[in-house]
Amino acid sequence: MYIPKFKGKIDSPDILASLDIGTSKFSVVIAEASETGQITILGAGVAQSHGLRQGAIINLDQAVQAIRSAVQEAQLTAGIKISDVVVGIAGEHIHSVNSRGVVAVSRSNHEVIPHDVERVLDAARAIALPVDRKVLHVLPQEFIVDTEAGIKNPIGIKGVRLEAEVHIVTMGSKAEQNLIQCVNKADLNIIGLVLEPLASSLAVLSEEEREMGAALVDIGADNTELVVFKEGTIRHTAIIKMGGQNVTNDIALGLKTPSLQAESIKRQYGCTHPSGIRNGDTIPVPGLPGRQSLEVTDEAMMSIIRPRMEEILKLVHVQIQQSKCIDKLGTGVVLTGGGALLKGVDRLAEDIFGIPVKIGIPQGLVGLVESVSSPAMATGVGLIQYLAKHPSFEKEDNAQSDKSNPVRIWESIKKFYKDNF
Repeated sequence: MYIPKFKGKIDSPDILASLDIGTSKFSVVIAEASETGQITILGAGVAQSHGLRQGAIINLDQAVQAIRSAVQEAQLTAGIKISDVVVGIAGEHIHSVNSRGVVAVSRSNHEVIPHDVERVLDAARAIALPVDRKVLHVLPQEFIVDTEAGIKNPIGIKGVRLEAEVHIVTMGSKAEQNLIQCVNKADLNIIGLVLEPLASSLAVLSEEEREMGAALVDIGADNTELVVFKEGTIRHTAIIKMGGQNVTNDIALGLKTPSLQAESIKRQYGCTHPSGIRNGDTIPVPGLPGRQSLEVTDEAMMSIIRPRMEEILKLVHVQIQQSKCIDKLGTGVVLTGGGALLKGVDRLAEDIFGIPVKIGIPQGLVGLVESVSSPAMATGVGLIQYLAKHPSFEKEDNAQSDKSNPVRIWESIKKFYKDNF
């Protein structure tokens, strides 16, 4: 799996830190990883997001201040000062494509060796990109030796032709540069960037669920992100340029209330399905300056929220269908992110998708679990889990600088299979 490399080392081999930069919030998670892979949450900090739109930084100083606030809260809780973080990246500048690489196995015994795997992945990675785009991840799907498909580890298999099918995620170079500048200005060092829905999937999906097939839908403020798994590998990713903020805007416009009040009303009373309707209760709605406040019923509130959520989920459904995996999703659909907190959204999604849907919450943790036990914290926790599998980006960078060294090649291939299969 390719990851952009940044200079610097993790503060401590056991202490891990992540930074999730979202449109509605910035969150920092500090954790400790044991030798067995157990993640202990030590602290978390959340700050209201400023300076972002659609995942892009539009006000550097505001974004920097928000990062510092989240870092300070997490450090106070954990009692640890951090300087190195793995950072989630998302937004409309993220694109993805499936690619295939082909190489010949020309040695006399025709046995696939690690160097052949490296060559075929390099071939698959070699796609034409505009000058303003960079590769973020190369995610292997399967290998094919001659006509034998569906191979996860081709090493040792005999054949004359080796193919690799991969999913390539790319990012905008300017968006990456602005993100690095922002985080560095907040006195933090980036040790790696990870696609946010990929990170979220690690937090809320088990290995068995990914193997059975699952669609992970991360409903953020400005974007809704999708990752589709089949047989344990990513088959499709997509970003839909709508999210929870669109619902907030609809409430503010429909009820003539300030945006901040609309967000608070959505979080406290938002409902998308009749199953979440309360009997006889009304919702107080503060008015705009110069206007009187009013009260509305749950039914009236749902009539504002539900159409927008239906629109978002139907767009997600189209993307799942385009993945051609909808009949292979044994796990069904898992909703996470802040938008998954709306009451009844799982029931609404089931009506639209026609397959089982559940809400995804970070799992398999110990320590201050209550600080991250929310769909809204899935990305931050997933980044920690990703970092636990890739503990030294600098070492990986050094190893890749000498591709002629057979020992390093073999170690790299072994690590590749350990992390991905």
